[in-house]
Amino acid sequence: MSSIYFIGIGGTAMASVAVALSHEGHAISGSDTQLYPPMSTYLDEHNIRYFSGFSPKNLEHATPDLVVVGNAISRGNPELEHALDNHLELISMPELVRTLLIGKNTSVVVAGTHGKTTTTSLVAWLLEHGGLKPGFLVGGIPENFSMGCRPSGRVGEGFFVSEGDEYDTAFFDKRSKFLLYRPDIAIINNIEFDHADIFGSLEDIKRSFRLFVNLVPRNGTLIVNGDDPVAMEVAAKAFCTVERFGLTSEAEWQARNIFSGSESSSFELLYKGKALGNLEVPLFGNYNIMNALAATAAATHCGMHVDAIAKAMPLFLRPKRRMELVGTFPRNITLIEDFAHHPTAIRVTLEAIAELYRGRRIVTCFEPRSNTTTRNIFQRELSECFGAASIVVMGKVHRPERYRPEECLDTARLKAELQEQGKTVFLAGEEPEGYPGNIVSFLEATLREDDVVVVLSNGSFGNLKTLLTESFQKNAE
Repeated sequence: MSSIYFIGIGGTAMASVAVALSHEGHAISGSDTQLYPPMSTYLDEHNIRYFSGFSPKNLEHATPDLVVVGNAISRGNPELEHALDNHLELISMPELVRTLLIGKNTSVVVAGTHGKTTTTSLVAWLLEHGGLKPGFLVGGIPENFSMGCRPSGRVGEGFFVSEGDEYDTAFFDKRSKFLLYRPDIAIINNIEFDHADIFGSLEDIKRSFRLFVNLVPRNGTLIVNGDDPVAMEVAAKAFCTVERFGLTSEAEWQARNIFSGSESSSFELLYKGKALGNLEVPLFGNYNIMNALAATAAATHCGMHVDAIAKAMPLFLRPKRRMELVGTFPRNITLIEDFAHHPTAIRVTLEAIAELYRGRRIVTCFEPRSNTTTRNIFQRELSECFGAASIVVMGKVHRPERYRPEECLDTARLKAELQEQGKTVFLAGEEPEGYPGNIVSFLEATLREDDVVVVLSNGSFGNLKTLLTESFQKNAE
């Protein structure tokens, strides 16, 4: 077994892979800055040693056989410079996954702009419940497993399910991560413009997805969103079998008679027009019905029968930070956290929450943090995606100093446009000294009985979730 050191170990995927390989007997260590739950807690629970901050002394102390370089690590990082100067063996996280975890297993890769984590978690759970003991890598912590990555239980002849991110791999490898996962069964949920820091246009993203499609072997299967024209476009030249999933009758895998209850959604499953029975899944919104369709299609191609899928699906638990119910507090105030940070994800998430909590006021706290939403690329789309919310709290733009003023998201304009829609808007970033405590103060003065508070961010949001939980509990005393 090897001694493996992770530069940037606090990333969701990096930490998950580190823990999985430690369970395989490898000696694991690493370093990062600004580690916060759930990943810091996850590393601590699994006794992974990590250093706070980057220093050449960390590597000298660890003496690793292999150094994994996270894709957030760039030239100038003191540990990376030390590794290069001393000819240490470098590898990217996706290449490490392909080599040590995917190997000769059947590789199931879930790609797309939205829904990757939920769909990957669901595929892994269906296979697990079906007794197939899959390995998996998920960009979150799937609740059915309480771990983000594990090896296949049937090494070399089993299944490995990967969340296939289109983001780049490492400073020395600018390919999308999913290009290293050797797909046998591939899912494309949808394709939109995102990751403006590495992609210049939607065409650039489509080019990467076409390369992904071209990796699926002739005896493999591509499962693609038939309701998404862009996804269908990139799938057009596949050499493998292509099956569509969607809500329209043209799709091979179709959902109809969709019903949403208080605890789950159900739908009738059709394959090539033939009704196969009803499925129930503890998810909400049509976008999650699409995720369930894609997962069902993938599981059948792994050998599962629809009857077995129907038994497993109601037992699925959502990954953390995917419409995660943080708690219900006095005055029946409900707090929910979600990872949504793209305008489309924000819109469909809030619509699903409004449907689930029908008749209740939705209060949304959004942190513009991603490399796309901190710019004005989605200025118009952001003004249109909060339709289900009555109150919008806008967190401060993350690291705006990276951009010229004319490139940055204009939150004042966004506030004015949302107010024109009749919404109450609070720009928390205008008072940086008290941030994010000023959000807590605003909500303490604003919330009414039965309000649903939704925290949306792909980062920590200044630990807002914890601050709100403490506030709601304290005010109840």
